[in-house]
Amino acid sequence: MELKDIQNLIKFVAKSGASEVKLEMEDVKITIRTGEGGKAETTYIQQIPAMPTPAQPAAAAAPAPVEAAPAATPAAEAAPAEDDSKYVTIKSPMIGTFYRKPSPDKPVFCEVGDTVAVGDTLCIIEAMKLFNEIESEVSGKIVKVLLDDSSPVEYDQPLYLIDPS
Repeated sequence: MELKDIQNLIKFVAKSGASEVKLEMEDVKITIRTGEGGKAETTYIQQIPAMPTPAQPAAAAAPAPVEAAPAATPAAEAAPAEDDSKYVTIKSPMIGTFYRKPSPDKPVFCEVGDTVAVGDTLCIIEAMKLFNEIESEVSGKIVKVLLDDSSPVEYDQPLYLIDPS
């Protein structure tokens, strides 16, 4: 299951009004609990090792990634390699939920094309009910916002690309 699929599932559950949804697949177990207002509060994602029958999953999983990965990898890596050399990537310093604005009724901190200075607030990451402001490490122009508002974020996951020139 891709990260984008998980994010879409969280949004769907939050909008549906369900209080808890559990999903178990071969190697992933996901539990999504929502609080008041339909906002997803807690998401648990746990990898379950496939110990009892390792031969079948390995045989079934091996051909698909081997065929798909070489075709997609060179094209996908060519563009980011150029971006990484020209732009500074702002990464998440923690695990949590990414928010582009200070509250639902306020405007976003920054848009693509905005100029930011060192110390300007780019976004907020909520971790365990604490809202942490993420500040710019460089001065420059925002080239790309890499996540949607209210998306789950992992440690060291890229958030923004900034052109320092």
